[in-house]
Amino acid sequence: MRNMPDEMRADPAAVTAEAPQRRAGRAVTRAMARWIAVRRRRLSAGELGYLPVTLVLAAVWITFQCINSTFLSPRNLSNLSVDIVGTGLIAVGIVFVLLLGELDLSVGSISGLAAAVFAVLSVNNGVPEWLALLAAVLTGTVAGALQGYSVARTRVPAFVVTLAGLLTWNGLMLAILGTSGTVNLDENGLVAQLTSYYFSNAGVAYAVAGLATALVFLASYLNRRRRMAVGMPHHPLPTIGVRTGVVAVIAFASAYLLNQFQGLPLALLIFLAVVAGLDIMLRRTPYGRQVYALGSSVEAARRASLNVTGVQTAVLAVSGTLAATGGLILASRITSVSQNSGSGVLLLNAIAAAVIGGTSLFGGRGTTWSAVLGILVIQSIASGMALTETPTAVQLVITGGVLFTAVVIDSLSRHKLQAHGRA
Repeated sequence: MRNMPDEMRADPAAVTAEAPQRRAGRAVTRAMARWIAVRRRRLSAGELGYLPVTLVLAAVWITFQCINSTFLSPRNLSNLSVDIVGTGLIAVGIVFVLLLGELDLSVGSISGLAAAVFAVLSVNNGVPEWLALLAAVLTGTVAGALQGYSVARTRVPAFVVTLAGLLTWNGLMLAILGTSGTVNLDENGLVAQLTSYYFSNAGVAYAVAGLATALVFLASYLNRRRRMAVGMPHHPLPTIGVRTGVVAVIAFASAYLLNQFQGLPLALLIFLAVVAGLDIMLRRTPYGRQVYALGSSVEAARRASLNVTGVQTAVLAVSGTLAATGGLILASRITSVSQNSGSGVLLLNAIAAAVIGGTSLFGGRGTTWSAVLGILVIQSIASGMALTETPTAVQLVITGGVLFTAVVIDSLSRHKLQAHGRA
């Protein structure tokens, strides 16, 4: 009391009111210090997490914003948020396969096949769009499951089986499209609306941002309670609060920017919902734990009596399903399906997005959010190049350089984890 200001001595209520604020401030400071210490330990051990791709994304955005001030405009960012969805969904499927330490080369062909099935059924044969959509997605699921079962039963590497699938599904797509080659979709139809519909009411975007923030806090809090109940290490509440605050800032800032143009895109909402749902499945379910276990060591998983055949089949089925869904989104973006659907750099971009985002090529490390960050980097480069009218060749060179850097970082990180006995 001797060192207190005169006004606080005269007003004890001020002391009482200020004490909780000071305690809260100290708690946040301690949480930040603890988080920084944990991050330092993980970085020194080779656990880089999302740091490299976040730095790359920030560098890309800053560079293109300096070159062209319209890059971070609400209009361009809104278009970017829709452009990432098709390839991003395919990249999420690639993440599942990479977690097993395998590679799926057929996703581009499956995406084109699914789009062709939908177009021929709905446009050429008059099948209701919702039924044609379901048939197209199931086509991808069946194609992926067949490949997964073949990999599991024959023990042939997945990239060989899916390379055969790439040729097979591409040939089947050409046969389905026939001599016409191109099928135009109804611009007001169900699939076209997937990428053209926006929630123009500003409240929708803010409501989604609020819901996402609340779910992040709830998931973190429940996880803390579960770990406390069994005596495991857990995050203190201030740390959870800081994390939730960061998510809230990103979510509401994104909602604000999207509302400055046309509002929240339906395609982006679908994408984030799928990514979040699959992330929960990977990290919170027995199936997800089996996927990570297989990626760490297939033989150890067999000895532990895990259903290796079932998991591998399911993973390739998930990859095929997401490839088909991504193909429909890509068809929706241009409202047509042609013999070139699923070809070009689509496969390479999907694989690059998963790897650039931080999913390990050696299996066992990565999340679905890796694909989101990775495709953001790739599509941001493409968008910036388009605004600055840079040749496509330069875009491919830059993307290739970023991919090579990501692979090198992944390899160095793995060696460091092995040195610390954590890989």
